[in-house]
Amino acid sequence: MKLYVKLAWRNLWRNKRRTILAFSSVFFAMLLALITESFQHGQHDIMIDGAVRMYTGYIQIHGIGYWDERSLEKSIEADSVFISSIENIEHVEVAVPRLENFMLVSSKEITKVGSVVCIDPEKENSMTRLKNKLVAGRYLNDSDNGILISEGLARMLNVSTGDTVVLYGQGIYGVTAATLVPIVGILKFALPDLNNTFMYMSLSYGQELFSMQGKLTTISVMINDPRKLDKVYETIKAIAKGKYEVMRWEDMMPELVQGILLDNVGGRIMIGILYLIIAFGIFGTVMMMTVERTREFGILISIGMRKSVLILVTTIEAIFISFLGAMSGLIASIPIIIYFKRNPIEFTGKLAEASLKFGVEPVLPFSTDVSIFIAQTLVVLAIALFSALYPVNFIRKLHPIKAMRA
Repeated sequence: MKLYVKLAWRNLWRNKRRTILAFSSVFFAMLLALITESFQHGQHDIMIDGAVRMYTGYIQIHGIGYWDERSLEKSIEADSVFISSIENIEHVEVAVPRLENFMLVSSKEITKVGSVVCIDPEKENSMTRLKNKLVAGRYLNDSDNGILISEGLARMLNVSTGDTVVLYGQGIYGVTAATLVPIVGILKFALPDLNNTFMYMSLSYGQELFSMQGKLTTISVMINDPRKLDKVYETIKAIAKGKYEVMRWEDMMPELVQGILLDNVGGRIMIGILYLIIAFGIFGTVMMMTVERTREFGILISIGMRKSVLILVTTIEAIFISFLGAMSGLIASIPIIIYFKRNPIEFTGKLAEASLKFGVEPVLPFSTDVSIFIAQTLVVLAIALFSALYPVNFIRKLHPIKAMRA
């Protein structure tokens, strides 16, 4: 066997131009497949991260039935010890406590309905980057008695920082909740639904306003590795012990899941077309190499070389070319993908505005998920090795006298 491997290796470099051509077809196929797949995975990753970071988190903890009813009566009692136990789980980035409610907000003769989110300012900012959305005023602190108001809602109420608005609504069990609060900052959201309705106040102030001391409606959990979602989810469920409902982002945002699945279908079609082009390119190169060597094969068989040995040597040659081309394409793609992962291409102008309206960062992202490299390497290797069946069949049917006259 060692002799056949040595013979196959020498055969490759007897005609360097032919070998380099075959090698290049596999190399560029590998490079193109990896970059295409990395881009698609990166696009999905940034869509998911943008959506969950905007509000829900990868995992959310709330009272049983709260997600369907959104009632304060379905609130939970979760102290700092419980939240710390969640944050101590491996891969958990932060656990963000919130108290959410709807209230009427008034300024002079104008009244609107707004969504009030009571937050831990620092934890909220670490997840949603809320501070970056400030366009006027200052950010909240833990003991603040003021509010942050969305820019669209402020415009409708004709108010700005320093002005005072009236909040009126209900706390837990129908208790009246009403107060005068100063506007300490104005936020601007890309999504109109958020920009026209949202207000934020400190958690301690909100709990007092709604008569919900020590109570929360939700805890949103961010993780640093989405691939560990199931592991973290099961750990949180074990800690919750059935007292709370624990939901993944897929269960809270089924429309996003459907959108990604639909995009995956389009992506599969595109990658399928790409594989088809790759297969024809590699097969064409192998076929050309085989036909060029017809006379050589005929002479070898005529002087006594068995067809089975010739097939074995030719197959080893195909394995060498496929492996070297695939590995070289893999090695060449890694720095390109890492570079664009760290320095994504940014959109500008109307394309950037359109992306922001959907809550997606206006960039062309890439993914460095190891599974992409493994899967694409195996697929391209399989295509290359499948193409090697052509010379096998060609040699099997070869007539040495006719081959030498070719």
